Amino acid sequence: MTPTALTHWLHALELRTTAGWSTFKEALPSGRGKGALWIALIALVMAVLTTLVWLAGRYETSQLQAELESDTAEAVGDLRRQLARQSQSLQGLQSNTPAEAFWSNEAQALLREHREWLRIESRDPEMKLKNQVDTPLRKPIFERTPRIDSLNETVQACSKARRINGPSYSSSYFLPQSDGVGFEVMEMCLPQTEDGVLIGFTIVTYGLQELLNELLGNSFGRRNEISFTEPDGTRLAIAGSQSRGLRVFTSQQLVNLPGNTLVFRMDGRRGEAHLFPNVLTALVTGMSMALITVMILLAKDSRRRLKAERDLAEALAFRKAMEDSLVTGLRARDLEGRITYVNPAFCQMVGFEPDMLTGKNAPMPYWPPEMVDEYRQRQAIRLAGNVPPREGFESVFMRQDGTRFPVLIIEAPLISVQGEQTGWMGAVIDISEQRRIEEVSRASQERLQATARLTTVGEMASLLSHELNQPLAAISSYANGSLNLLNDPQAEPQTMNDVHMALRRIAEQAERAGRVINSVHDFVRRRDQAREPLPPHALFDAVAPLVQLQARKLQVIVQTQIDPHLPEVMCDRTMVEQVLLNLARNGMQAMDKPGCNDRRLLLKARRAASNADQAWVEFSVTDVGEGISESVAQQLFTPFFTTKSEGMGLGLSLCRTVVEQHGGHLEFEAFMPKGTVFRFTLPVKTTPVLDKIRA
Repeated sequence: MTPTALTHWLHALELRTTAGWSTFKEALPSGRGKGALWIALIALVMAVLTTLVWLAGRYETSQLQAELESDTAEAVGDLRRQLARQSQSLQGLQSNTPAEAFWSNEAQALLREHREWLRIESRDPEMKLKNQVDTPLRKPIFERTPRIDSLNETVQACSKARRINGPSYSSSYFLPQSDGVGFEVMEMCLPQTEDGVLIGFTIVTYGLQELLNELLGNSFGRRNEISFTEPDGTRLAIAGSQSRGLRVFTSQQLVNLPGNTLVFRMDGRRGEAHLFPNVLTALVTGMSMALITVMILLAKDSRRRLKAERDLAEALAFRKAMEDSLVTGLRARDLEGRITYVNPAFCQMVGFEPDMLTGKNAPMPYWPPEMVDEYRQRQAIRLAGNVPPREGFESVFMRQDGTRFPVLIIEAPLISVQGEQTGWMGAVIDISEQRRIEEVSRASQERLQATARLTTVGEMASLLSHELNQPLAAISSYANGSLNLLNDPQAEPQTMNDVHMALRRIAEQAERAGRVINSVHDFVRRRDQAREPLPPHALFDAVAPLVQLQARKLQVIVQTQIDPHLPEVMCDRTMVEQVLLNLARNGMQAMDKPGCNDRRLLLKARRAASNADQAWVEFSVTDVGEGISESVAQQLFTPFFTTKSEGMGLGLSLCRTVVEQHGGHLEFEAFMPKGTVFRFTLPVKTTPVLDKIRA
């Protein structure tokens, strides 16, 4: 009986005894009959316990015997594998036909390696001895008994080896020695062929005693006594040791070898269990402890179950509260595309109740009618197992009242506890406000660009006014001189009138050009009137959307550092924002290179060096691009100089002009280990304290 079967039998007996105990007590008679029944019950219990003890002893004995049988089978398998390997190593001696001295050296090396080999012989096909080597570890084994007396067994083994074209073993025989004792030996014959023709035999003589000692003694002879026996039980060779005072368990198996079969026997002594009173006491105590343990475990399991149920209820309530408070819509679909769950945020987003969405399949109520075919195709692709991008994809949903709104859908496979996909889980975000902000930012960007273009025009007009005032003045002077010359009364009347009219027109156009240039120049100079006090963070906040838009395109991380408690600065908001925007764009474009992997742009504001007359705030823009070469740095602020194919070369020149008009200073330097930092200063708003210090 196996341990599992015994355990089931005891459990069934316990259940039956417990279930029928009350009925049995009610059926008990009184008086002498009751005493007889109690005696019968005690006898029955004793019989059951005795049977259990006997079964336990039988089971333990069978386990010990099974262990010995397994060791015996393993030993036989190990012996056969080692003999097969030895025959293969012996074939190496036959690989060629070496000289006699070489053959002897090789044979002696094999005899020293295999202590169980007593002799190696080489014979021709007629069994005539060609060469032989005895083991150097003992006296020659055929010193007393002539070899011819045992050659019959060898001839039979070689005949079998010739038929099977492989190693063959002879029957074991006793070989007496000169010291008055002897031992059992066995021979293995290995045929040697060349091009399919038999050219001889190689014969190895084994000592059965050495075979046990060398091949099995170290592994199986420590706890057991191992031996080769005759079929009638006669011991041929014995190895190993046994402990005294223990029960002997015996196992035998046949060692089937080509041409011979040996009987391998293993005797092992094992200690038996003391049945009384140890097993009986242990059995009763174990059953009692098992019952108590079961009751304790049931009580603990009940408490754990109640605690787990409370924890689960709390977790479910917390998850429900968390899902209800989310502003992100959640939607779960099964593998067929049917909606299995929506949270309140999703229902509020599309304007439908949960029962109007749960269980629905394509087309969904919130799909715009004109996009149903496109959404069906997209859902089919998704249900086919194509995982959507991790950053999500944009779509358009329709509310119950028919209004459309853009959404961002982030969807992933829904995996169960067993690790299997049961559907798709999606997060839906209403990006209407984000789109509105982007439109506002885009409009602001367009206004800033328009302002930049106007400013650029102003700069160009300022530059052109400086360069063109002198030529225009010369044109005006030449025109007036021509008029004076033409007033000569000696000239012909008709010709003089025409020249006079043409030169007058030249003078008028020159004066008109001067007036236009001066008006544009005056417009540029009147920018100082738009200055106002602003906190530094307001300037950063104004350009942040435009900077972030380009940063996302160029994969740049924008960081902003503003020292706390910075004072307000006096500036033309539009122009300073344009300076920050130009410097930030230049920094991001400097990092838009294939070799620049860590793209970071740092926008920073801090207090600058100040004095009693004026306080300053320093703004800086730092990139980690390739930096600015010396040749470019020398003409970086020169108007119309640019390193960009589409640039006009007026950006940095405009930035320096704006900063200098505010009384500040714009500079740049290399940033270590790589990159460039641009810094400029703006004046702080004048305060009564500062005015008092100046006074």
